[in-house]
Amino acid sequence: MAFFKSFVLTSSAPVIEGNGVFLRVPRMSDFEEWSALRGESREFLAPWEPVWPEDDLTRSAFRRRLRRYERDLHEESGYAFLIFRTADRTLVGGATLTNLRRGAAQAGSLGYWMGKSFAGKGYMSAGVAALVPFAHSMLRLRRIEAACLLSNAASIRLLEKMNFLREGVARQYLSIAGSWRDHLLYARLSSDPLPPKLAPKP
Repeated sequence: MAFFKSFVLTSSAPVIEGNGVFLRVPRMSDFEEWSALRGESREFLAPWEPVWPEDDLTRSAFRRRLRRYERDLHEESGYAFLIFRTADRTLVGGATLTNLRRGAAQAGSLGYWMGKSFAGKGYMSAGVAALVPFAHSMLRLRRIEAACLLSNAASIRLLEKMNFLREGVARQYLSIAGSWRDHLLYARLSSDPLPPKLAPKP
């Protein structure tokens, strides 16, 4: 969407409001909080993510990340967000809509991560519940897809709570933690019921 294109490296950005959380495009001033949260959550996140580059938590790598996000925005192929707790504007995690396909597909892929100290408290449910209507209405995506490891019970619960339907298993779908892993494939359509607006736990 055109209104997002100039916001990645600036101090202001459109905000997606959720129930107890808000989402916005990352900016350079987020680096310290982002790197601290990712760093303290590394062991928690590593089993579910691709291998991190050695310099992943450096300022220069974060700047490259923002430039990639900006390129994706300009190409309208992807949208990256950070998720903040509304009460104190604390960073709790992140979410992405990537691999956007237009034409006959009108589809994209949902990804997300949550800081260890905020996991299991409903922040991701609130974030995804806010992002889904944005994806369907503002981005006009007919279909939102997501994939998770067969052993990722938390992601399975999240996706099914958000009215994603399990569509099958993709063999060796992604390289996670250094190994090619099978993934469960989920998707929801714009005609499916919207997710419930659940509030994070106090």
